[in-house]
Amino acid sequence: MRLFLTLHRLAFGAALIASIPRSLGAQVTSPEKFFGFRMGADRKMAGWAKMVEYYTQLARESPRIKVVNMGPTTMGNPFLAVFISSPKNLARLEELRVMNQKLTDPRGVPEAELKRIVADGKVIVVQSMSMHADEIGGSQMAPELIYDLASRTDEETQRIMDNVISIMVPSLNPDGEIMVSDWYNKYVGTKYEGSDYPSLYQKYVGHDNNRDAFMANMVEAQYMGKILFREWKPEAYVDHHHQGSYGSRIVLPPYAEPIRPSADPLVWRELSWYGAHMAYKEEEQGLSGVINAAVYSGWGHMGFHWITPFHNIAGMLTESASARLATPMFIHGDQLQGDYALPKYEEQTTFPDPWKGGWWRLRDIVDRQKTAAWAVLDLAARNRETVLQNAWLKAKRQTERGAAGKPAAYVIPIEQHDRLTAMKMVNKLLGQGVEVQRASENFVHDGRAYGAGSYIVTMAQPKMGVVRWLLGRTFYPDNSYTHNTDGTPIAPYDMSTDTMDEFMGVRADPVDDPVKAPMVKLTELVQPAGTVSKGRNGYLLDGRLNDSFRAVNLLLDKGVAIRRVDSMSDDARPGDFLVDGSAPAALVADAARVTGVDFAPAAADLSAGSHPLKRLRVAMYNRYYGGNMDQGWTQFMLETWGFPFSELRDTEAKAGKLEQKYDVIIVPDDYVGTLVGPADTGAAKSYLESTPPEYRSALGAEGITALKSFVEKGGTLVTFDAAGSLPMEKFGIPVRNVLSGVNSRQFWSPGSTIRVRFDNRNPLAYGMPDEGVVVFLGQSQAYEVVPSDRNEQVVPVVTFLDRDLLQSGWLVGEQLISKKAAMLSAQLGDGRVVMIGFPAQMRSQTHGTFKLVFNTLVK
Repeated sequence: MRLFLTLHRLAFGAALIASIPRSLGAQVTSPEKFFGFRMGADRKMAGWAKMVEYYTQLARESPRIKVVNMGPTTMGNPFLAVFISSPKNLARLEELRVMNQKLTDPRGVPEAELKRIVADGKVIVVQSMSMHADEIGGSQMAPELIYDLASRTDEETQRIMDNVISIMVPSLNPDGEIMVSDWYNKYVGTKYEGSDYPSLYQKYVGHDNNRDAFMANMVEAQYMGKILFREWKPEAYVDHHHQGSYGSRIVLPPYAEPIRPSADPLVWRELSWYGAHMAYKEEEQGLSGVINAAVYSGWGHMGFHWITPFHNIAGMLTESASARLATPMFIHGDQLQGDYALPKYEEQTTFPDPWKGGWWRLRDIVDRQKTAAWAVLDLAARNRETVLQNAWLKAKRQTERGAAGKPAAYVIPIEQHDRLTAMKMVNKLLGQGVEVQRASENFVHDGRAYGAGSYIVTMAQPKMGVVRWLLGRTFYPDNSYTHNTDGTPIAPYDMSTDTMDEFMGVRADPVDDPVKAPMVKLTELVQPAGTVSKGRNGYLLDGRLNDSFRAVNLLLDKGVAIRRVDSMSDDARPGDFLVDGSAPAALVADAARVTGVDFAPAAADLSAGSHPLKRLRVAMYNRYYGGNMDQGWTQFMLETWGFPFSELRDTEAKAGKLEQKYDVIIVPDDYVGTLVGPADTGAAKSYLESTPPEYRSALGAEGITALKSFVEKGGTLVTFDAAGSLPMEKFGIPVRNVLSGVNSRQFWSPGSTIRVRFDNRNPLAYGMPDEGVVVFLGQSQAYEVVPSDRNEQVVPVVTFLDRDLLQSGWLVGEQLISKKAAMLSAQLGDGRVVMIGFPAQMRSQTHGTFKLVFNTLVK
């Protein structure tokens, strides 16, 4: 008997949904009986392996349950989707999925068929739990919610079973659930009970896994994208989260102001509709501290619940107050605080029953989240035809808006600075379910010539809102919703822009008129295969391609000799790679196939204008203290592109003599106070006392001294963002951050793309264009040289333009960074410090600036 049904292809076929024989009258085991405690019980936390076993058992016992194992997680654990509906609906699951696809993209479907689907179709609702693994309420609540749906026989439950297909992702981060539950259970009953997990609770990205929704670097995000954006396209989606402990008890939809435009208005009305029903049911159950339309604005990063409205999905989140994992937490009433759209912790129309304080338990979280999750299903079941009719209407209207508006389309030319990265971007759009077409021949549009193979993304499609925000220039609202009364800007939730083409350094031309060229719709991912043509002097690789570094690393792993070009010629440009002709043909062919890089013939002798390439010995600092997401993302990027590196922990750093083992040390974005070590006072003292000694992390004075000595003896220290303050403050290099001490009314760039100039004659910027954009965050830095007798030892590599710096996002005070250095190299003793004042590798999304990092790792 198959207990898990594994997903092998995009469509859910008949083999996937093969029935498991079950008796309708079979006894369904309760979570309390299976786990030995009630979900949410004090100091009890179920682990993922046991939960997987439970869902497997439910699939045997209840005809309402199908469990799909979508594949392994990053660390090899099962990623589950649990389908819950009536046996009749589950028997025709594939048919209902196809029907829903037609509603969510009605182009070319006869109206009579669409009306039949509305009459006979089922509402698809997806809910995901505990994406952030220390926000444990969702994963601990899910067994009880799924059990209730599988076993209850009352009229309300039957209505849900008949009218809704519920897809539960009981943990969006199984690896993290294992880490956190193991951690918690290890220390229950000790003084470290309920302490924070000391590292990232996902191998690479920790809390940033939500920010991965639109780029889908992690496999878990790819599974969710398959469900949400391509295969099931639900009518509603809820992501269950936690917030801090000292405010409302649960935040429910809708979002607060401002909202991001370009979604169908029905989406925003649906959020209010669902949210009101959730809150009504919470109040009905006597659950206090419930608030709507507060804390989280409708303009957020392109995470799952914030991007789904532009997929015409009512994308929502719940945010419950946190306990100390499964350990109760006592909160005094006068400790409770207001928040955005809740000026004071007191009654208002969206918050009629404040929680008064007292003991706050995991069970309180489970009750509120389960009530909210059930309410969504209840409302959808009661209004099935309305919800389905409006799914069709939203898709139709968004397509019409896209056809009538400007731009009419985006053209992604085949001619790009980095054509392989452009293809990666096309694949990421396809991953969002965006329709992309490819021109089958050369064409001219709006006076511009485009080559055959160029890509066209029309706005006349249901996902025009997704296209608008991923490819269109973006300006964050600057109004009363985004400023405090004193004029201080209010930070967006994470980023003020998530423009994919700008992040990736890809050209995407907005065009006002529909493209008329012959074109073919892409039905599968673009998979470029590199060509191989050997010349008299070996092979030449284009240094502008990120993937050339990957190809080079594959060859260096096998001992192939490679040179780096330093001089411009008719045949090559600085930064290109020259592969020795003696490289085994099979190895070269495999590298071309795997990376898509063309191995062009090197006809001319380029030895005089090139140097032997050396891959340097690299280490990256990795701390505890909750882990560092920037470190995790950098690790993922280096592994993806084949750069070997070592992990540098505090003990090794403090021991010194680092120059004997490493040539380059990377310090990811971090604050000096965290790197040196938190002060032993206040909240920091409390944190340290609650953390086992072996996980109390800091470089301390010894580690800082060792890093400085490493540089002085010939090493290269690379810093990102705020970590640049470390060499400025502790090494005494003659550089200052011009934004240090500047308040947010004077300068403000909360996750924007800023225009810069690259000195691509400098080996640190080899392969870069003359001009481009970088992502600039609130903690990013801009540099100027402090006058000294060592001015020549500081060399700018990336410089902000003179004016009109903002490409997308929100920028105040551009004059402060105009013409300043965004990246520089400063000599210190026999070594150097490379300070990249912005996140060149941010979330492994900013492909357009990856080479600035790669170039520091080779010589």
